[in-house]
Amino acid sequence: METVFVISALKVVGYGLGAIGPGVGLGLCGHGLCVGSARQPEMAGKLFTNALIFGAMSEALALIGFVLTFIF
Repeated sequence: METVFVISALKVVGYGLGAIGPGVGLGLCGHGLCVGSARQPEMAGKLFTNALIFGAMSEALALIGFVLTFIF
């Protein structure tokens, strides 16, 4: 019984550590959007579109990790 609890706890800790990567990716995406918009305001629309695409890709990694936590 205790080994099942330990394995479940380690899965949650592993997912928490795995969520750091997508979090950093989203932060870098937002930073790039802010810097790019400040340097060239006329490109803000195109930069925002690209930021949404790359942010969604980064967030998908977090969701895949979340699902895999419960599968295995």
